[in-house]
Amino acid sequence: MTTATITVETPDGAVREIDCEAGRVLRDVLVEHDLSPHSRLAVANCGGRGLCATCGVRLETPPEADHWHDRLADRFGYPRLSCQIEVVDGMAVRIPEKRVWGRRE
Repeated sequence: MTTATITVETPDGAVREIDCEAGRVLRDVLVEHDLSPHSRLAVANCGGRGLCATCGVRLETPPEADHWHDRLADRFGYPRLSCQIEVVDGMAVRIPEKRVWGRRE
């Protein structure tokens, strides 16, 4: 097992470091550490299938977009889906303030 350390900034500006297994799904790691990436409509989330767009996060260095939703997010400046991202060591994640998905940048 390869360990990865990720830095997470919450919507209120708090910063936490998390150690976890590299290659895991970012959404799952965040939820396990009580750092839900979901909007206030968390009950409407799709469970990590990349359909609801409520688990959007910002990444300092985003990986190549493999999911159709993430390709559109990159094109138009929206957050990336944490359910479609594998954790890598040194990843810097910001959970944006959002009503449903997150604002364009």
